[in-house]
Amino acid sequence: MASTTHQLDERKRWYALTVLCIGVLMIVLDTTIVNVALPSIREDLQFTETSLVWVVNAYMLTFGGCLLLGGRLGDLYGHRRLFLLGIALFTLASAACGLAQSQTMLIAARAVQGLGGAVVSAISLSLIMNLFTDNGERAKALGVYGFVCAGGGSIGVLLGGLLTGAFSWHWIFLVNLPIGALVLGLCIVLLPGSKKQAAGHLDIAGALTVTASLMLAVYAIVNGNEAGWTSMMTLGRLGIAAVLMFLFILIESRAATPLMPLTLFKLRNVATANVVGVLWAAAMFAWFFISALYLQLVLNYNPMQVGLAFLPANLIMAVLSLGISAKLVMRWGNRLPAAAGLLLAASGLALFALAPVNGNFTLHVLPGMALLGLGAGIAFNPLLMAAMSDVTPEESGIASGMVNTAFMMGGSLGLAVLASLAAARSSALQSGGIALPAALNGGYHLAFATGAGFAVMAALIGLLCLRTRL
Repeated sequence: MASTTHQLDERKRWYALTVLCIGVLMIVLDTTIVNVALPSIREDLQFTETSLVWVVNAYMLTFGGCLLLGGRLGDLYGHRRLFLLGIALFTLASAACGLAQSQTMLIAARAVQGLGGAVVSAISLSLIMNLFTDNGERAKALGVYGFVCAGGGSIGVLLGGLLTGAFSWHWIFLVNLPIGALVLGLCIVLLPGSKKQAAGHLDIAGALTVTASLMLAVYAIVNGNEAGWTSMMTLGRLGIAAVLMFLFILIESRAATPLMPLTLFKLRNVATANVVGVLWAAAMFAWFFISALYLQLVLNYNPMQVGLAFLPANLIMAVLSLGISAKLVMRWGNRLPAAAGLLLAASGLALFALAPVNGNFTLHVLPGMALLGLGAGIAFNPLLMAAMSDVTPEESGIASGMVNTAFMMGGSLGLAVLASLAAARSSALQSGGIALPAALNGGYHLAFATGAGFAVMAALIGLLCLRTRL
């Protein structure tokens, strides 16, 4: 009888993991599912090219700014309770996005989506760690979780193309409603109840200052072309953002229960993985965003064709994330696979920086997609493992939240910088008499080349500074 009970408990744990990963997948998808629909959203709601970035950034900034706060709330009020709350909030915000008829409503709903997504992402890893206490089972469970995180973003691009092409951009959000309801119902049944995990108070001051700092910095960058890069408006916003970031560091150094414990940055792999994560995310988010625009606005692909164009990268990333990447880490450690993956991704971006106006899919799109899928599939797992390798089990949730925050903030800031560079370059070329498709392509070339530079920097920092863990 005990054996039967154990088997039932075993199955229930893996069922719970499946439901948790579906919830996480829904969150990860929304970081990229929007990208393919951006031209349709821009035309329907009359966005400018620079303001369109806020459809992505409103989500990423609240997501990244609230990851650590979400983890802390889970510690204080129970992981299960906060996970259910996060799923419910995300699902309701998805409904608001799908029904949006104005720029303001869509951006506001995307920001609320990011808040719900942050809570779900921060809590899910803690729930998995609590469900699987055996080291072998935990490694398998985290492997599945890593695959969802690594492959989910690229799957979002494909799904976004299919839904936008078959229906309209509204359905990339409305599709979350049945999925969210299903996850919510199954989690109520499968997840064990939880009590408060820790004593202490919320670091509200830290959460407010770091989120405000990053949002203001991105706002200054996005509007830099219109306001002028050396104008008092742009420099003033960047200055206030810097002051707020300094204030955040000061608050964290003195807080009894800090949102981001600064002592963790004394650990070499933690610090290196976070820096590498910022640079890599800047390159990868720009790839998703700008390559979708290149395919639609320069090569005249429809949304369905754009989604299918990303399929090779999706498949390669999935195969590598589910097993091959882990074997490379076991053979070579974290440092070499991470650096090699980043260099492959940089090569893919460099190929996109050479793609012509009349580009051919087989010659000019597929090679870059394949290299980026290969690089991302190899680099994600060793980079995440490096970020966790120096911390104690009690600090693993905080360390995970920190590296996830680095990914999201790096992606948000990098996307703002590269989209602004592309817009400025395209505008200058068009003013010089160059036709619109060629002018747009010139701007995208600059963005891809800069993103490749970010990926190369990340590879070099990882190669020189990461310590290998076998």
